[in-house]
Amino acid sequence: MKLFKIFMLAFIFSGIIALNAQEKITLRQAITAALNQNTSVIKSTNSLETSNAAVKNAYGNFLPTLNLSSGWNWQRVSNSKGATVVNYFGEAQTLGPTETDSRSYSMSLGGNVTLFDGLANISSLSQRKNDLQSAKYDLDKLRQDVALQTVNFFIIITNNEKILKFQDEDLKFNEDMLKKVKEMFDLKMKANVDLYSQEYQTSNSQLSYLQAKNNYEKSKITLLNYLSKDILKDYTFEMDSSYLPESIKNIEDIDALYKTALINRNDYQSSKLKLESSEFQLTIARGGYLPSLSGNYGFSTSATQPKDLLSRKVYNFGLSLSLPIFSRWSTEYATQSAQVQIKNTNEDLNALERQIKSDLKNAVLDLQTAKLQLEVTKAALKSALETWQIKRDSYTLGAATFIDQQQSYRDYVQATNNAIASESNYILKQFGLLSALGLLKTE
Repeated sequence: MKLFKIFMLAFIFSGIIALNAQEKITLRQAITAALNQNTSVIKSTNSLETSNAAVKNAYGNFLPTLNLSSGWNWQRVSNSKGATVVNYFGEAQTLGPTETDSRSYSMSLGGNVTLFDGLANISSLSQRKNDLQSAKYDLDKLRQDVALQTVNFFIIITNNEKILKFQDEDLKFNEDMLKKVKEMFDLKMKANVDLYSQEYQTSNSQLSYLQAKNNYEKSKITLLNYLSKDILKDYTFEMDSSYLPESIKNIEDIDALYKTALINRNDYQSSKLKLESSEFQLTIARGGYLPSLSGNYGFSTSATQPKDLLSRKVYNFGLSLSLPIFSRWSTEYATQSAQVQIKNTNEDLNALERQIKSDLKNAVLDLQTAKLQLEVTKAALKSALETWQIKRDSYTLGAATFIDQQQSYRDYVQATNNAIASESNYILKQFGLLSALGLLKTE
């Protein structure tokens, strides 16, 4: 008896450990994990460092440059045969072999500063700031897309889990029913056709259960891979209500939804900034028609001995004015290219506005249809359940055939699966509308 108690305690304890070994993942946790580990999000986040550096570099164009250089030179002139030269009196004079060494040291400090370049530096700074903010908007839009994809994978899991639980109940019911029919058949109370029908029904139920289990396991693998998690570990999934979207009011007012989307859609805000950046590029290109003014400054010294370097000092400062007269049409080409870029970017913006309207209209229609489908499937499920219960009681009383009962039960099973799918689809379409509005939370 004591050994039995020890065995039971060990069994319960091991069950508790196995239960605790399971890691629970909520929808919010799944989205957080996806946003932190998604490769595209990580790469886009890293790219922001380059955009920040570009802004800093644009500020640097307004600052003067400063360069420090130093040098050392050694020279030897060797004449092993001597030479004949003419002296001061015009007489030829022969010199013997000579060897002369010379050394020199130098140091210079200087730079230049751009005083005017046709507003190119100012426009470049504004352009880099726009590019940085546009990159941030693009990153936010990517995060929303990743969040929506995670929601889709997560809802598929919860949908498949509900179906698996129902198919498990369905299998147990059919196995129990098959046992009862066999007993009644052995007692000559039921015909063999009832037994064959129930065996067929049970086999189909087993196949449906295996298929539901397979779908559930595959959907888990898909999500865990997307979250960069170990698929060999055991996880449970919970649709936490704190992240479920609230119903959006007045979804029939497309104009109001459109205005909301223009304010909140990150891709639209990014496209507006890209249009501004292309206009700044035009200003930069037109700067090639204007004169440029720059200043230079410097200090230098040189000597034959390091200790004498600062004995001789040279200071210089100058201004340089450049007037463009002919640039082989390069400025004209840059200007025309910038103008074409403005037209194309503006066309992209107009196309995006049309796409946003289409996204909103489709999202509203999908949500309305999903809501109606949910109501219809719930009503159908209620009707199918009541019909099956009536047929089951009638069969027990002998007022209905076994085939009638089976058909009503199959209708009930199908209605249950439809109701589960409709509920999951309705939740997904709510998230889809939020995404089309740019209101999908990623925090």
